[in-house]
Amino acid sequence: MPRTVAINDAGLRIGEDHQNAKYTNGEIEMVLSLRDDGKSYGEIGRLVEMPKSTVRDIIKGRRRCQYPANFKKIKE
Repeated sequence: MPRTVAINDAGLRIGEDHQNAKYTNGEIEMVLSLRDDGKSYGEIGRLVEMPKSTVRDIIKGRRRCQYPANFKKIKE
């Protein structure tokens, strides 16, 4: 059954649809929300069970910083 995935300008999968993604879009939103609430990288990492360096990279825009340019259907 085909499913719809998010792609960037180059046509590559992004976000939780990327084949190597370890975290869901919901977990990324939780990290950003906790940071907005004033939590430190270490506190966020413990709460969402994620390395502090990954939390930092998400917040600084080094990871998961692309927005979908389009969507496409793929076969699983």
